[in-house]
Amino acid sequence: MWWFSKTKREEIWDEKIQWPIGDIEAAHKIREICRSAADSAEKVAGSAGRPENKKTRKDVERYERASKAAMEIAIRVSDDLLRDASVRQIVELCMKANDLRTARILFRAVHADSIREDVLKDHPSLRE
Repeated sequence: MWWFSKTKREEIWDEKIQWPIGDIEAAHKIREICRSAADSAEKVAGSAGRPENKKTRKDVERYERASKAAMEIAIRVSDDLLRDASVRQIVELCMKANDLRTARILFRAVHADSIREDVLKDHPSLRE
């Protein structure tokens, strides 16, 4: 059981990626990262305004590592529509963490009108 061992649990975003990978594989990886970090993002949003403790600091670090890894993968996606869909996944993760600053920056990178409209329908606070 990993929780009794002294070694740190390996997260999906900490795994080395053997580049080059295809755009579809990259999009799947981003989706997996965002789904895996969703619980930490929700805890980060829920702990806003409360004093930071070891548990919340761990969730903040986990969310930040996951979002950073997902963004680094998204940069390398060459297909525009697939990249926009992947960035949308990251925006959703940021919104779960109540990280509006990062979500707005990423939202500006989405060029597909249909994806922009869907994101704005779900998160009208991203409207500028």
